[in-house]
This record gives sequence, structure tokens and C-alpha cells, in this order.
Amino acid sequence: MEEQGVRPISISHSERAGRSRWTRSDFVLRMMLSLNGTASRVLLSVRGLSKSFGSVTALDGVDLDLREREILALVGDNGAGKSTLVSILAGVQQPDDGEILVEGRPVLIDGPKRAQELGIATVFQDLALVNQRDVAANLFLGREPVHFGLLVDRNRMVRDATEVIARLRVELPSVRALAGNLSGGQRQAVAVARAIMGGSRLLLMDEPTAALGVRESGRVVELMRELRAAGHSILLVSHNLESVFSLADRIAVLRLGRMVAASDIDKTTRDEVVGLIVGGRFTDR
Repeated sequence: MEEQGVRPISISHSERAGRSRWTRSDFVLRMMLSLNGTASRVLLSVRGLSKSFGSVTALDGVDLDLREREILALVGDNGAGKSTLVSILAGVQQPDDGEILVEGRPVLIDGPKRAQELGIATVFQDLALVNQRDVAANLFLGREPVHFGLLVDRNRMVRDATEVIARLRVELPSVRALAGNLSGGQRQAVAVARAIMGGSRLLLMDEPTAALGVRESGRVVELMRELRAAGHSILLVSHNLESVFSLADRIAVLRLGRMVAASDIDKTTRDEVVGLIVGGRFTDR
């Protein structure tokens, strides 16, 4: 039975010919191509993932693949389930049903530490930086190196922090600068640097440019390109379709907790994506 206001996933032959490439069969076919090795290797998969909060269904049987060295944009309206999916992959929440696979192996992500062990790092929208501590301390927060098992190795923290900031080409006054004195773009870069310092290959980024100006947003976008080139895979949650279409390799659309479509970015248009987000129909092209 069709939910109120939601266009069915399956469409008629006439619609398929004239309106949109986005169908459930297309989605499954792309999944099969990935698994058969004709596309990039799949690093992270979710299958049939569901999550409810009381009577509210946040996720309803979601399937998704994140491939090696790609930026996958996850888009949808407020309440579509994007943040819930990210929080599950980050180990902050547990799904009610479904499974998560890392490199084809089913895993249980029962907490943020387990996610980190699996190579999954998350940069949340609030960044979770400690404003009263400097950049080096924030990069090593919770995993500070020590001397003789007792004393924090501050010199190593500063040295390693300086190296990773330089490698990411982030412009900072110093790794000894307080996080609270940094600009929005600098803070975002510090949060990304902290994520990759743990050796994570899979980055979950929740609205990384939402609170930034044009110039700083551009630098964060460039940073994501550099991370992809260095071998990282990124699941990017964003409302900024202009940025998504200039940056992402693929795009997936959530609507009311359901994955309604996934496509290579160059095989769709912004109008199609907006139509899927709001549940409307496409005009003939």
C-alpha cells in the first residue's frame, strides 16, 4: 500500500522511457555490478537497515553501498533518516533490523570505539571539539600518547599534529592555537584531521559546510577531494546540491526513511534529485 505523498518506487514502462532512470531494478543492478567487481570495490554496505523511535519509523529497510575511493552523497529532506543512518554507522545507535558489512563481512557496531576499530570515523555537524584546548590536544582527545605509561607525551602530540595538518594543507596559526579561536573552516579541518589520524579509511561527514561561508566551504570541499585521492571513502550528508554535484561520485536519496534511489552523479540531474526528495514527478525530457 502506498504511503500518503510518496511516489511508488516501481514505475510504469511509459514513465521509465520518458521520465526517469531511477528505479528499484536500476538500484539493485548497480549493487550487483559492484559486488561482481565491474565497479569499484565495496567497502561498507548496509542491507535492510531499519530503526524506529516509538511509533516513528526513521529507517525502513535501507540498502546502501560505499565504494573504495569514492564520495557518496546522501541527500533527503529533514526527517528523511540521514542522521539516523550516520549515527548507526558511527555506533552511536543500534538498528532494530538489518545488517552492516565491512568489506563483505557482517559486523556489529555496538559503539563508537568499535566503529573506529573497523576504520569508520565520523565528523558530526557539531564537530565535538573542546574550545578550551589547543589543536594538538583536540587531535589526540581520548587517545593521548604517554611516556612510561604515565605522562602525556606532549612533544609527540605537537609533532604528529603538525605533520597531519601540513599533509592536509590546512592553514592554521599553530597547532598550539585554541580550538575556540579558530574559524569555522579551520575547526572543520581539525575535526577531519582527528578522524583520519586514527587510520580510518571510511569517513562519515554530516553537513560539513552547513555553517561556513563560501570561501571556507570551498576549502572543505577541496579537502574532501584530497582525501578521496589519498584513498579515503566518504559518505557525505548534505543539503547543498550545488556542492554535491560538483564533488560526489554517486548520490543516494532517502525519503521518509526509505532509500528511493541511487545513481552515478553524471547520470542524473538536480531536478530529478529534487523531485525524489519532495516526492514529485519528473517532466518529460
